[in-house]
Amino acid sequence: MTEALLREMRGRLRDGGLRGHLLVRDLRTGEELGIEPDVQLPSASLVKVPLALATAERIRRGELDGATMLDVAPGRITTPGPTGLSRFRHPARIAIDDLLYLSTCVSDNSAADALFDLTPPAQVAGLLHEFGLHGITVRHTMRELADTPVERFDTTQAHLAHALAIDAGTSGHGHRVPQLDTTRANTGSARACVELLQALWTPSAIDPEVAHRVRGLMSQNLIRHRLAPDFGSDATTWSSKTGTLLNLRHEIGVVEHSDGQAFAIAVLTESLVPASTQPGADALMAWVARTLRDHLRQL
Repeated sequence: MTEALLREMRGRLRDGGLRGHLLVRDLRTGEELGIEPDVQLPSASLVKVPLALATAERIRRGELDGATMLDVAPGRITTPGPTGLSRFRHPARIAIDDLLYLSTCVSDNSAADALFDLTPPAQVAGLLHEFGLHGITVRHTMRELADTPVERFDTTQAHLAHALAIDAGTSGHGHRVPQLDTTRANTGSARACVELLQALWTPSAIDPEVAHRVRGLMSQNLIRHRLAPDFGSDATTWSSKTGTLLNLRHEIGVVEHSDGQAFAIAVLTESLVPASTQPGADALMAWVARTLRDHLRQL
């Protein structure tokens, strides 16, 4: 029955124009269901969760003070997508604690880069390894994501950037667009993301106070159009982080039920449809993830 379900889900994703890499894990029992969960993809804004973890850990160690004020240059970005400081026109003075909120909950790239200036990618990666977390690479800041083909085309030609993203890759996930090349980009797999979520939600090498803080930030995520409609309710808490870059649509998170059950979910996808706005793809991602969760919950 489980194999038949997975075949059906693969078919639904394919018919909906998506290559999907998913993993759903029961955090109490360890039971899991997945569809190609070990494939590495560029992580886009999902990297802001390891960044939040590293920043919170350095605050705990006394290496950073969350109240320290930083001067942040305006992003002045006018293309669709970026949020927060990335769209500011004038400089701002903001505390590290508030940059942490903006980076994680609003997915603000400028706020994330201000944090990366304090804790460079190599140091974030080192802390992940210190916690025994592998399979997530952190190679560059968010500034690298601000120079993709979509910024070079007129908004009426965004589909051309997406067509390039779809067609210019290799079977080994190399790519003519650097941000989509897994040998150069920040990357992760669905399994590696679920391992990170499990370390944040269950006892691990991560300090409990640090884990609690990152969980709290993820619970305040304001971007809730993708998986949240299928996992948020009065009887559940959905804590998550999205990642979007050209034809990539990702979300990772944990759904906690009022009966005590909790499921870590990672959905990483590549769209084969050359369009910026695809609400159907977001809905399909959520439906497949919820179907796998429902099946696990009944086992």
